Amino acid sequence: MSRSATPSRRTLLRGVTVTGAAVIGFDPSTRSWAVTDSDTTTDFDTTTDSAATTDTRFAGIPRLDGTLTMDDSALTAAAEDYGHMVHRRPAAVLRPGSVRDIVAMVRFCNQHRVPFAPRGQGHATSGQAQVEGGLVIETGPLAAIGPLGPGSTTVSVGAGAKWSDVVRATLVHGLTPPVFTDYIELSVGGTLSVGGLGGQAHRYGAQVDNVTALQVVTGAGELVRCSPYRRADLFRAVLAGLGQCAIIVEATLRLIPAPETVRHYTLTYDDLDTYVEDQRTLVEDGRFDYVAGQVQADAEGAFRVYVLEAAAYGPPVGPAPDDAALLSGLRPVPSGVEAADLGYFDFVNRLAPVIEALKQAGVWTHAHPWLNLLLPGDSAAALSGPVLENLDPADFGPGVIQLYPIRRDRLTTPLFRAPDDPVPYLFDVLGAVPPEDTATIDRVLRANRAAYDTAVAAGGTQYPVGSIPFTQEDWRVHFDSAWPCFAAAKRTYDPRNLLTPGQGVF
Repeated sequence: MSRSATPSRRTLLRGVTVTGAAVIGFDPSTRSWAVTDSDTTTDFDTTTDSAATTDTRFAGIPRLDGTLTMDDSALTAAAEDYGHMVHRRPAAVLRPGSVRDIVAMVRFCNQHRVPFAPRGQGHATSGQAQVEGGLVIETGPLAAIGPLGPGSTTVSVGAGAKWSDVVRATLVHGLTPPVFTDYIELSVGGTLSVGGLGGQAHRYGAQVDNVTALQVVTGAGELVRCSPYRRADLFRAVLAGLGQCAIIVEATLRLIPAPETVRHYTLTYDDLDTYVEDQRTLVEDGRFDYVAGQVQADAEGAFRVYVLEAAAYGPPVGPAPDDAALLSGLRPVPSGVEAADLGYFDFVNRLAPVIEALKQAGVWTHAHPWLNLLLPGDSAAALSGPVLENLDPADFGPGVIQLYPIRRDRLTTPLFRAPDDPVPYLFDVLGAVPPEDTATIDRVLRANRAAYDTAVAAGGTQYPVGSIPFTQEDWRVHFDSAWPCFAAAKRTYDPRNLLTPGQGVF
């Protein structure tokens, strides 16, 4: 950055340009922001501990490069997320013009005991990035990518950059991040806070396993660079750490050579056990670069059509795909094998037309009471089968069910909790319910909790992007042996316990 990342005391107690109203301070007695009716800059100039306004209850708002807004539309948007079930309205929203803004406002929030949370694309499903009466920090403006060249093995990107923009930028140089979530319009900081899973994870691990360094603002307002070799405790506490210890502002991502084309196979099965066994074979022998799969409804509405997805990368990173060799030994329905050749970007972005159709149909604004689990591989069929059998299509609505394997030895991030099994399975029931249908939402949430309880009793875990009612004790169980180090990092880096309260972890 061109200016110091740590503002001086004089700078910290100056004014801020806001939209909708001019914020002139925070009233600790009423837990509210003080504003004027103008849209002008309020500029305070003091180097003492006295209040920055004539009302001594108010402390000065830091001078910012971006904006702090209390506009009703901004607060309403920040009280919403993709889940459309939880609504916690903040008092203000920060749209940072620099990392320095985040440092300044985090320190300000610590001074006044104001809770705060970062927000990327708002794709959480259960209020995880919301904060009642506090400050939401939008990371979208932190979207810089690069620079990088043909010989690069990493790229540094802002936390607000979307994965779609990252891959576009790296493909110019014949490079790509190794792992993508199926929906790539998510922010880098958002997915790194939970894990980041995709069909390449059996080969490369989760997205968090492919980060070489981070720049973060801790919950106490310290700007820190960390890596496996520098402030390693913080690095480990941030990746898959649910935003509890620090706000990611920049990540350095590993890159690999990108293919130009991909052969994408879909294989249909009518038997769950056979489907799961064939998937396991593929990730154990590594013949495909991408292995995933979905469960779909049959003509009678029962969820018993199993579609295995697999992809082989072509030149320049591999030979031209050989159908006979790649499909050898697999047991799909004989008529259920299809293959298509796609450009690499078209492959990683293949959900784009589906998402657009969902938005046009109004489904994007439905409630999304999602179930996201990681199941032990040896009981994946036994655990997922009853959930599928009991799933009411009317409750599920339009959505996707995923069931596919990952290799446990590729998962190296301590806070990414996965079953102690060589090949755990991701099981996602990603339904959509009209938001006014609260009875169905409540019924689905209860079913989610029951499915989780059954899974955890068998050694499963939650993949924490969904909507499973959780207590603080549940989180201790979830993090298990990693809990003591995680809790110690929370005490060190967010000592006032203000950061990302919506997760309900601490």
